Amino acid sequence: MSDNTRQLQVVDVLLVEDDEGDVLMTREAFEYYKIRNTLHVARDGEKALQFVRQLGEYADAPRPGLILMDLNLPRRDGLEVLAELKEDPSLRLIPVVILTTSQAEEDILRSYALHANAYVSKPVDFERFIDVIRQIDSFFITVVRLPPS
Repeated sequence: MSDNTRQLQVVDVLLVEDDEGDVLMTREAFEYYKIRNTLHVARDGEKALQFVRQLGEYADAPRPGLILMDLNLPRRDGLEVLAELKEDPSLRLIPVVILTTSQAEEDILRSYALHANAYVSKPVDFERFIDVIRQIDSFFITVVRLPPS
């Protein structure tokens, strides 16, 4: 695949986030920076696993090329979801970026021990938040070679 083809490729991004404000800011970041990738949202850890496994209401869901996941989620927390994703041979290649307010060293260490691809602390400032989303998109979609879906 040529570099031009890669740059034109649209990737499905799964945001696993229960905070409506953070979902809204992420959507606004996609719009503001004209990010062409498709953003999907799962509101809890259980729905995230259903989405990636294409179960129930997500039977027709696309396979995400990138997952942005909060740690503090209802039903199943982000670390539980991360562990399941990375234990499943059919899902472990999907890059997972932990995007959370937690700056606890234990959460950082556990995330990387469970094979998170990156750990990013959410800025509380709107401008910095949307810039972080742009940088994640730029790095993981434009710079990094993602595994084929």
